[in-house]
Amino acid sequence: MRAEIEHSLYDGMKHEQSREAPPPGFPELPLIPGGRYTSPAFLELEQRYLWKRSWLYALHVDELPRPGSYRLWRKTGAPIIIVRDKENRIRAYYNTCRHRGAPLVEKEQGETKGFFCRYHGWTYDLAGRLTAVREKRDFPGMDTSCFGLNQVRCEQFGNFVFINEDPQAAPLLESLGPIPKHLENLGFDSIRHIASSSFEIACNVKILLDAFLETYHLKSIHPQTVDRFLDSRGTHIVLWPHGNSMMCTPHRRAEWRDPGAVGMPEVPTAEQIFLSQNPSYNFYPNLITPPAATGTPFITFWPKTARSMTVDVHWFAPEGAEGHELWPTRMANLERILEEDTQFAPRIQESVETGGFRGIYLSYQERRIYHWHEELDRRIGAERVPPELRVRPMLDPWLATD
Repeated sequence: MRAEIEHSLYDGMKHEQSREAPPPGFPELPLIPGGRYTSPAFLELEQRYLWKRSWLYALHVDELPRPGSYRLWRKTGAPIIIVRDKENRIRAYYNTCRHRGAPLVEKEQGETKGFFCRYHGWTYDLAGRLTAVREKRDFPGMDTSCFGLNQVRCEQFGNFVFINEDPQAAPLLESLGPIPKHLENLGFDSIRHIASSSFEIACNVKILLDAFLETYHLKSIHPQTVDRFLDSRGTHIVLWPHGNSMMCTPHRRAEWRDPGAVGMPEVPTAEQIFLSQNPSYNFYPNLITPPAATGTPFITFWPKTARSMTVDVHWFAPEGAEGHELWPTRMANLERILEEDTQFAPRIQESVETGGFRGIYLSYQERRIYHWHEELDRRIGAERVPPELRVRPMLDPWLATD
C-alpha cells in the first residue's frame, strides 16, 4: 500500500468521526426491493450471471501440497477438479470425461498420477491431455489432442487460488482492482493455511453478506465484543469499480491491540494500519477479509437456495507462525463474533418474506450494500432483471480508483 493511500484512510476515519451529515450531493438511495432476498427466480439469475461468471476463492496452495494432489470443488454447482500438476502449476477442470460425461474423480480429495474414467477407460494426464483411449481403432478419425479435459479459469493472488467459469472474464488481478496493491506488503506470497470451517444458515446469502458490508449494527449486535474496541462512527468507506469495496474502522483507543493476537509474529513489511486499525475488504462478490499483520481470515458466503446459505471461514498465518499457541484463542474470538452476526439471520429471513417488508432503506453508512447490488444488476444485465426488482444506478460518481 502506498503511503499516500494509508494516509488517506487515516484522514477518512478522522473526517467520519467529525462529520455532521453525508457529503453535499450524496443521493438518497432508493429502496432495494425485498424480492431480491426471497425470489427463487432472482436467485437463478444470480447463479447464471454472477456466481458462474465471477472470480471466487477456491483454496490455498497448501491444500494441494504435492504434484497430483487434487480437490473436488462444487461451490457453483458444477463439480470442478483443482489439481497441482507435475510442474507445480495449479489447474482446474470440469470433472467430466470428454467421452460420455462420466466423472473422473469420486473422492472429495486425494492424490493421483492422472485421471481415469471408470466408465469406458479413457485416461488423462495432470495437464488435462487425453493419453489413452480403449479400442482406439473404433475412432478412426479421432484427434486425441482435441479431446483434452475442459479447463476452468484458475488464477492466483499470492498463495490464494480463485476459480471463474467464464472463459471471457477479465484476469483475476484486473478484476480485483486496487485491492492487490493495498495488500501487497502482507506477505500473501508466503502466507500459510491454518484451518478451515463451514456452517449453514437458514437465510438468503445476501441477508448475511449485507451485515459484513457495514458497521452500523455494531452497537446492537456486538455490544460486548466488537463495539467495545471499534468506533463505528469513524468507519471510512471506499467504493471501487467491479463491485469491490473496503471500509476502515478506527479503534476507540489508539493504543488498543487485539488481546487474542498480542505476542503473535507479525509480517515485518505490513503497514501500521493493519496493526492499529480495522480495515475490511470485499473481493466481489462473496469474500470478506479483515487482514492483519498477525494473520488473516477469509470469510466466504455461498448461496444454496433462496432461503439457505453456507459460510466458510479460512485462516492464514504469516510464514513460520503456523503453530503459534494463540491460534485457537484467535479463531475462537472470531467464531464468537460470527455467532453474534448470524444469530438473527433466520428470523430476518422470515420477516422479509412477510407483507410488512417492502424493501431496504439504506443510510450513507450502509452504501456498500447498495454498491454491491448495483454491481449485481450490471452482471445480470438490467434488461434481464424484472422491473420490480431492479436497483437504480446511483453511486458511479462516488467510485474511487485507488
